[in-house]
Order: sequence, then C-alpha cells, then structure tokens
Amino acid sequence: MSNEELTIYNIGENLDSLMNLDPRGYGVCRILYGGSRAYTGEPLTMHSAKKLVENVKSGDFVFIITGFILLPHKAPEMDGIVSSMLLARSIVHGFDANPVIICPQDNIEAVKKCASVVGLHCYEDLDKVSEFPISMGVIPFTKDQNMAEEQAEQIISKVLPKAVIAIEAPGANECGEYHNAVGVNVTVLEAKTDILFRKLKDRGVLNIAIGDLGNEMGMGTIGEHIKKYVPYAAKNQCKCDCHGGILAATKADNIITATVSDWGCYGLMAAIAYLKKDLNIFHKGDMEMEVMRVATRSGIVDMTGSLIPGIDGFNTKMNVNIVELMRQCAGYAIKYEGKSDHWYENVLAKGFFQNKG
Repeated sequence: MSNEELTIYNIGENLDSLMNLDPRGYGVCRILYGGSRAYTGEPLTMHSAKKLVENVKSGDFVFIITGFILLPHKAPEMDGIVSSMLLARSIVHGFDANPVIICPQDNIEAVKKCASVVGLHCYEDLDKVSEFPISMGVIPFTKDQNMAEEQAEQIISKVLPKAVIAIEAPGANECGEYHNAVGVNVTVLEAKTDILFRKLKDRGVLNIAIGDLGNEMGMGTIGEHIKKYVPYAAKNQCKCDCHGGILAATKADNIITATVSDWGCYGLMAAIAYLKKDLNIFHKGDMEMEVMRVATRSGIVDMTGSLIPGIDGFNTKMNVNIVELMRQCAGYAIKYEGKSDHWYENVLAKGFFQNKG
C-alpha cells in the first residue's frame, strides 16, 4: 500500500462512517453496511467514486434515477431528490459531463426549481443538455408497467449513458410489486424506473445504487443479507397479497448503503472531490439548506409527511453538518497532501493496514 492508497482508504472509512451515523439508534444502517461492505470489500464511497472517475469523461451522459412517492399524501419524498440535484452539479463541475435526472412526473417541478439553486440550466430536450454548458436534463418516467419497457428503449436509443446512479429509487420485489418501508403496496404510485436501470446494466453501463432500507432498486445485490436481518424484507412479511416482501429484486454492480440515501450520495461526492483534488466539486452547507427549502416549497415532503424541510426526519441543521464534516474530511486531506510523508511511511511499516483497501 502506498501513501496515496492509505489516504484514499482512510478518507473512505471516514465518509462511510459519517454516512452511517445512527442518530435514531435503530440499527438498520449497521445491518445494511455489514452486508454491503462484505460485498464491496473496501469503503463504499471510495469504491464507487473510483469507478466514476475511471469511466466518466467530458461530454458523457450520466443518468440519475430517483423519486419515491409516499403515503398518505401521495407526494414525492425529499430523500433522493436533494442529493440527485447536488450530484448533477458535481457531475458538471467534476467531469464536464451531462447529468440527466429520471424521475416520476411528481418530481419535475422541484427538479426545475432546484436546478437554479445548484446553478444549472434544466432541459427536457437532451440535445440541449449536450449543446449548452452548465446544463442538466430531466425526464419524467411512466408509472404504467405496460409502457415502461417502451419508454426505456426510447431513452436508450436516444442516449446511452456512461453511468447510471440510482438514489432512493423504488424497486419492485420478485413479484413485480413495489412497497414502502413498512410493507404497504405502493405499486400504482411509483415510476417503473428499475426497468430502465436493468436495461442499462444489461448493456454494460456502469451502475451504482444507493439505498437505506432494502426496498430501493439495486439492493437485491445483498438481498439474502437484507431478508435475514431487515423487517418486512423476507417473503410473507409485506402487508399485501403478493407475499413477496419489500426487498427490491434489481441488483446493482456497485452499491452504497447509508442511514439516509442522500448521505450516501454526499459521501460519494466528497470522495470524488478528493480523487480529483477539487473541493468545489462538493457543495457547501448553505447550498444544501437552500435545495432542501426550495424542494419543500415545490411540494416535496419529508419521510414524516412534513413540509418543514427535512430528510428522513433529520432537519436542515443535521444535513448541513453531515455535508460540512464530509467537506472537512476531503478538504484536509487535499490541503495536507505530501506534508507528512514520514508519518505515512512509518505507519505503513508497522503492518496494521496490510491487506486493507
């Protein structure tokens, strides 16, 4: 292991730890991380960040799939959409690439309003996204199962992205049904975007999925682990006639699990910022707060159903603190790179980090 590899490993550990803070204390994030870390074999944030840095180049398209619709208000959820907007910004500033958010129609107004907060022009015409600088795209995806295959093929025929990233996006179980966190069937509410995700994966597109429970697309990768330890995930544990449980069947090649899906995405962005040695790739706390506020004004609700800005029950202050701590972790490592090489060499010589990372 080199000095650089040691730094990458330890920053990844820092970011993974921050995204898996468990203020509620109910332990699901620990359960998920045990399975996802065993699958990935290294810090999750750095693993996926390295994949993106290796594969995404200037002018490439990157699809971001998000948008969970919640009961009882049948309104779009804050978790997923906030980090998707900020990730779109990171993709533009970090890669000079073209991000496209794919989500239910319910989210479109918020996407367009939040685009100005993150400094991007927003177009539904993907030709304009590639033509104009500092731009992003948005595509509303159908909730009709019978139309999803056709729309997915139409999108792919227009643009084959270099990467696809799903963030808190609903995934159907092995019976084709979608469920909320406590096992209630919400199939009619959700966009069938996991069909697009699977088609892109089958075409060899780099794919990453971020989730915080198990009912999000991509979490089927650690499905047996989730079914064993997460409530409502196994067969016969959901609250509908499908008896299939909440576990999403779709598998991703690369997964990130966190207490909050948005926090997992923030860890990914901070890792990219370090790898590219440019902290501007990762947003600041004031932008985090403003995106949350504008999303709320556009009808996006917290997990609790509240229209007071929050993500999975965590207020703006908590989310800003997570962002700022992650920025500090990446920023200090960039600032002090090469200034303490003798310490790295002596630490490595002791052998504790042998075979890690």
